[in-house]
Amino acid sequence: MAETADDWSLALDLEAPPIYYNKADYIQTASGNKVSRNSVLCGSQNITLVGNSVIKPGTVLRGDLQLLKIGKHVIVGENCVLRPSHKKYKGSIAFFPMTIGDHVTVGAGSVVCAASIGSCVNIGENCIISKRCILKDNSLVLPDTILPPDTIVPPLTVFGGNPGVYLGDLPESQLFVQKQHAITEYKRFLPSQKGAGATSPKSTKAKAASP
Repeated sequence: MAETADDWSLALDLEAPPIYYNKADYIQTASGNKVSRNSVLCGSQNITLVGNSVIKPGTVLRGDLQLLKIGKHVIVGENCVLRPSHKKYKGSIAFFPMTIGDHVTVGAGSVVCAASIGSCVNIGENCIISKRCILKDNSLVLPDTILPPDTIVPPLTVFGGNPGVYLGDLPESQLFVQKQHAITEYKRFLPSQKGAGATSPKSTKAKAASP
């Protein structure tokens, strides 16, 4: 009998401990998105969350500047900024829509001003993705990386450093690895139950409050 994708998912899912959050601190939408009440969604009418994504505390989404489309199973860590990129034209500033694909993870403290981010992309903590950058599918940006404006990160490559440069290639299995990572991060992010993970919501708030 043929195995389904869900069978593979269960078979290869790593035993990651749950991350508990206070249900009152998050808004959960009908499509499964979990959005922190301590995040800031500017121009929410221009922000699209496809489904099953997590927006953590302290994060700012700048939909007031241009359209911002976020795919499914996208995990945005604490204190991130997602800001559409811009370019100056004859003294005026034009902003461009930002699209983020499926199964993307953005590490805490990162600032993203990319033109587009493909699917199955992993951006580490404390990164700066400068304006008009393009991150192709199945790419990896290491923590503390600063990508200069207009950088293109090809598929299946690793970029890192300041300024961010090409460091090497990734195996073709990166697509599955990152997809599974993003889904697992979503599944383990659970509302706290009585007597379970009582300290987790406190630690989350502490991170959100840090400068």
